[in-house]
Amino acid sequence: MCVRLPGDRPLPENLRGGVVAIGNFDGVHRGHQAVLGRALGQAQKQGVPALVLTFDPHPRKVFRPDLPLFVLTPPAMKAKLLARLGFAAVVEQAFTREFAANSAETFVNSILEANLGISHAVTGFNFHFGKDRQGGPAYLMEAGTRNGFGVTLVDAFRDEDACIVSSSRIRSLLSEGDAVQAAGLLGYRFTVEAEVVGGQKLGRTLGFPTANMRLPAETALKEGIYAVRFRRADGTLHDAVASFGRRPTVDDNGAPLLETFLFDFSGDLYGEVCDVSFFGYLRGEVKFDGLDPLVAQMKRDEAEARALLAGVRPLSELDSAVAF
Repeated sequence: MCVRLPGDRPLPENLRGGVVAIGNFDGVHRGHQAVLGRALGQAQKQGVPALVLTFDPHPRKVFRPDLPLFVLTPPAMKAKLLARLGFAAVVEQAFTREFAANSAETFVNSILEANLGISHAVTGFNFHFGKDRQGGPAYLMEAGTRNGFGVTLVDAFRDEDACIVSSSRIRSLLSEGDAVQAAGLLGYRFTVEAEVVGGQKLGRTLGFPTANMRLPAETALKEGIYAVRFRRADGTLHDAVASFGRRPTVDDNGAPLLETFLFDFSGDLYGEVCDVSFFGYLRGEVKFDGLDPLVAQMKRDEAEARALLAGVRPLSELDSAVAF
């Protein structure tokens, strides 16, 4: 189990002296996993806890609040993924303008030394910290020598086309509905987590009852119909088809909503916090001329989603834990 801890106070004694991977890690994608894997390996070698130091909210939200940011992995989902990778704890440092104004020396002395008591830091080769980004790789290595902790810098991770894997690339792919290529960069199927809430119950009257989930307003996933897998709070997994959008046939002014129809399932899901993993984009939203053609299309969507999901295989151990 990966515990979530605040970054403004000392760690419990049993977690001090650990190896700490440092970064924002939005998406926990394959590039991040290269850094995280080195931290896990170093912790195993030293026989100490493996931890992650991350920052919330995302720095861009602080410095450019006027620009909506599609966060791939909000804190709860990020912690869940890090737990599945094998980390003991994720330390969530509140990122504010006041925190960003601290010097690089303050970051090392107050966060890494006093609060975390690290034995080793692992981060990307371009990690910078402190006011005006004054702390960089060379500074961190010198600080480690001075303070008695090791430092490992990890080069940029490139995909099979020799392109650097980044959160921005993944956001762009998801905004285009390309769940398959996004999964290739993530190393697992893109997954969201939310509470199941009440809806209009129209799907139930049409024979397609849905589990409705409101996602953050900044979620820039392309609107449309997807083949998905739905994991309940108890861990049970269901193949499903989901609609993300504004339901143009029945509600022209509706807020974006994720509506998931679980195959071969009946029951009450209200109030459960569940996960939905996206496997493939089936089609865009269409405004139908009445409910009959809508139901006919929904039946075709179900058949296509069943066929797609019947042939999928895990991309990695993490994907197996998330979506299989």
